[in-house]
Amino acid sequence: MSDADKFVLRSTVTSPFGRKVRMAIDILGLADRIKLEPADPLNESDTLRQQNPLGKMPCLVLADGSTIYDSGIIIEYLQDVAGTERLLPLKGRDRYRSLTLSRLADGIMDASILMVYENRFRPDAATHSPRWLAHQRGKITRGLTAFEKAPPDPTKSDVVAIGLSCALGYLDWRKQVDWRPAYPGLVAWLNAFSAHEPAFERTRAPDA
Repeated sequence: MSDADKFVLRSTVTSPFGRKVRMAIDILGLADRIKLEPADPLNESDTLRQQNPLGKMPCLVLADGSTIYDSGIIIEYLQDVAGTERLLPLKGRDRYRSLTLSRLADGIMDASILMVYENRFRPDAATHSPRWLAHQRGKITRGLTAFEKAPPDPTKSDVVAIGLSCALGYLDWRKQVDWRPAYPGLVAWLNAFSAHEPAFERTRAPDA
C-alpha cells in the first residue's frame, strides 16, 4: 500500500465525534490505512487550527495535505473510499432519513459536550448558568425520547446506530444526564447493539 492510500485522523480517543469516525473506520475495514494522531483544540500552536480553521476534531488529513472535517462528512468520504453504502444509502428518501437521525444523535453529543465545557471553563459552580445547562439538558432528553420511541435496528451498523451508540457512551462516561433509569428501551438497544457490533468496545476510551 502506498502512502497515497493512507490518511491521518486528528482526534482524541475520548472525543465522541472522534469515536464515531473510529467506529466507521473499523466497520469499513480501513484501520490499516488510517493513523490516529492526537489533537488538542485548546492549544493555539496545534496544527489542528491550520487543518480545520474551526480548530475542531475529528479532522481527516489526506496524503496531499488537504483535509476533510465534520464527522458526518468524514464518514461519507470513507464510505466512498471503501466503495460501499453500508453506513449510509447513496440516494433516495432512506438516505435523508438516515442523515436526519444521524444529526439528531450528533445534537445529543453537541449538547453533552457543551455541558462539559460549562463545567470545564467555569470550574466554580457558583458561576455556572443553570439556564444554559437546562437548555442543553433539554436537547439531550428530547433527543433521547425520540430515539426511545423509535430506536434504530441494533443489528445494523449504520451511521444512525454508530452515532447513537457514541452519544450514549459519552453520557455514560461524563454523566451529564442520568439517562438509564428514564430510557430502558435505549438501555436494551445499546446492550443489543454493542453485542452485535464489536467496534463499539474496540473504540472505547481506556478510561471511559
